[in-house]
Amino acid sequence: MKKTKNTTHQLYGSMHTDIEGVENLIELALNIRWSWNHASDELWQQLDPELWEFTRNPWVILQTVSRDRLEQHLSDPDFREKLDGLLRLNKEVLSAPSWFQQKHPKTKLRTVAYFSMEYMLNEALPIYAGGLGNVAGDQLKSASDLGVPVVAVGLLYDKGYFRQEIDKYGTQNALFPYNDPGQLPITPLRLPNGEWLRLKVSLPGHPIWLRAWQVKVGRSKLYLLDSNDAANLPVHRGITDELYGGGPDHRIKQEIVLGIGGYKLLKALDIDPEVCHMNEGHAAFLVLERANDFMKANGTSFEEALAVTRAGNLFTTHTAVPAGFDHFSPSLMEQFLGRYAKEELGIDFNDLMALGRADSNNQWESFNMAYLAIRGSGAVNGVSRLHSEVSRNLFTNLFPRWPIPEIPVDHVTNGVHMPCWDSKYADELWTESCGKDRWRGELADHEAHISKIPDAKLWQFRNRSRNRLVSFIREKFERQAIVSGLPSEIVETAKRVFDPNTLTLGFARRFVPYKRPDLLLHDPERFIRILTNPEHPVQLVLAGKAPPFDESGKALIRKWVQFIQQHNLHRHVLFLSDYDMMLTENLVQGVDVWLNTPRRPWEASGTSGMKVLVNGGLNLSELDGWWAEAYTPEVGWALGDGQEHGDDPAWDAAEAEALYDILEQQVVPEFYARNKKDVPEQWVARMRKSMATLTPQFSANRTVREYTEQFYLPGAARYKKRAARKGAAGKRVLDAAHDLGQKWDAIKFGKVQIESERQKHHFKVPVWLNEINPKNIIVELFAEGLNGKPPERINMKFDWMGEQGEHNFYAQVNTPRPTNHYTVRILPDYEGVAVPLEDNMIQWQH
Repeated sequence: MKKTKNTTHQLYGSMHTDIEGVENLIELALNIRWSWNHASDELWQQLDPELWEFTRNPWVILQTVSRDRLEQHLSDPDFREKLDGLLRLNKEVLSAPSWFQQKHPKTKLRTVAYFSMEYMLNEALPIYAGGLGNVAGDQLKSASDLGVPVVAVGLLYDKGYFRQEIDKYGTQNALFPYNDPGQLPITPLRLPNGEWLRLKVSLPGHPIWLRAWQVKVGRSKLYLLDSNDAANLPVHRGITDELYGGGPDHRIKQEIVLGIGGYKLLKALDIDPEVCHMNEGHAAFLVLERANDFMKANGTSFEEALAVTRAGNLFTTHTAVPAGFDHFSPSLMEQFLGRYAKEELGIDFNDLMALGRADSNNQWESFNMAYLAIRGSGAVNGVSRLHSEVSRNLFTNLFPRWPIPEIPVDHVTNGVHMPCWDSKYADELWTESCGKDRWRGELADHEAHISKIPDAKLWQFRNRSRNRLVSFIREKFERQAIVSGLPSEIVETAKRVFDPNTLTLGFARRFVPYKRPDLLLHDPERFIRILTNPEHPVQLVLAGKAPPFDESGKALIRKWVQFIQQHNLHRHVLFLSDYDMMLTENLVQGVDVWLNTPRRPWEASGTSGMKVLVNGGLNLSELDGWWAEAYTPEVGWALGDGQEHGDDPAWDAAEAEALYDILEQQVVPEFYARNKKDVPEQWVARMRKSMATLTPQFSANRTVREYTEQFYLPGAARYKKRAARKGAAGKRVLDAAHDLGQKWDAIKFGKVQIESERQKHHFKVPVWLNEINPKNIIVELFAEGLNGKPPERINMKFDWMGEQGEHNFYAQVNTPRPTNHYTVRILPDYEGVAVPLEDNMIQWQH
């Protein structure tokens, strides 16, 4: 990797760097590891308690604190000892042998490049909107913990995603405060001579310059690009101004910057990743640039380069509906990538469009970024078991004549970075039980350790957590009520809202119709009775943003706020504005039950409910996404029947009634059923089971280990094999594919002969291969899976060559199934290609 210089004062001025010890504070502040290792919180709090409480941003504190205050604290022996100890500990942790080094010492995997449109790392770096950024940030942190060699690429947004204000009528207003780079925990990437690393990327009419920044995330690094360079046209300076803002022309420019600019940045840094991981299709243009780079370096054609490089690309889809994928019109593609296709890739524009179309001959079809990602990858995965099934159905048109279970979408269920989301109380409890390094290696022992914690201790932990949340809610709501212009009596009430001893429910997520955030409002009177039961009261805290132009989502927020106001329920229900990472942390650390009510199967995974696990919270959720594979009656509660019902209002009504029933008959009674020591034994048993079994299973530690062993290591091996000898395998792949393609449709089957003796069946079939090399195909017996099991696939062996040029194949099957369940088919099999992902040809016996 090319050496770069990162001296902070070159951009930010002296910042009192002449004071002894300030450089140590800078080093600590510029590694976001402090966001999940809270040992340094006390230092920042001492330097500026108010600013720390409001921003949780050490870098802002160092920008703001006075010289006198710095000198005072750095001359304090206790403060200095704490600072030096933290730096020592950081160095020890970051240099200690990691899980990856110990588990895979001889691997050839050197670098995984992870591309995402957003990253949720900390509220100090607001370049995220929600779930996609949450996944990216948490996986990057876990990669650091485990020592997996990941570098990440993203965009630095001038404004990020909008900040939310709720007015006194319940209307969402979008605010866009400026992200001053000088106040973010980032540094410019500089060349050894001090020059800022800038990249040139072609856009129609005028090239654009991209500035490069670096974020340290433990052992890992995140590189960010932004277009706000003085050399750019005004229209180009705003490309990276807002996350998910603007129309299609703005979006395509952002995705060119991320995919093409991002890969160019890696090359400028001499980073040559074996694996490129696309977190959603936004980054799919990197498929083109990676192939372009290989083509130029090795003198191959674009098609040959793509055959080589795709082996090292991984595409993770998070989308559960076709409309969720980015589409660009042919005219927009021509405008922004027409010259790139011809002059850089050396291909016809229609050949480029074919990579993003289901029907390559349909000149009116738009360009689908997910299709490009699939055609440019060696593996594809969804983000939960159920989501992989949903995705297979979404992509059937790319794999005609293939059975849906064999459409090549695997799954790695999402997880969350537990050290980032656990409260200080949870950290103490888990540290005592499982040790400080509990999330840096294997997780097999955690269940046994957590299972030994006494009931009273678990319940005390839960009470402390709820108490802390209530204090936070009161402070937050008081500020919110004042800003929103609510009546003075409500502002005064803010100091007394909620009760630290009352069952507390949480609901926070994007406010969009498919998530059904108003399900609890189906029968307002019944819901009010549940909330205000004098013996067993319930309180609910809500939060969430509607997309800025989604009026239906905004109406759902208004519906809640007006419900609270009309029934004067501020003591029982609150909607907290500006749902961000800091608000999320407080909610997931304190609530007793996390609610989730999406329409199945539209929640690809969902991660918010995973965050309560480490904090002893329980889930009451629709059987969708991750909860469909996590739920058992011992760990929480399930809504729905595990089937799809679309957006049927009658089913919504039935599920609302079921939700009330679960609350009234199970959740509320169980919470308040106490023994002589005032401990709800059944509730605590459920807590313990959830913490012990689900927390390890749905941690990003497990997720990243699965990505590493199931995708990164095999992908790196495949890529290296294909890239050897200047990509010679790429030419062989194309030659074999072209040869098969020309002869495939002329393959003919003879009559299948079956000889049976009880449950032993001998199948024989003659096949005329039209001069295809038998080594380049597989002849199989296929039968659909029964009772949810995968299909049966039995290789047929070549037996003898017939006089009329037919190849005779046979197979023996021992099965109670009828022989007519089995069909003969032929698949491609050459040069280790992934079938049907890289070659979707198939022939079935008629």
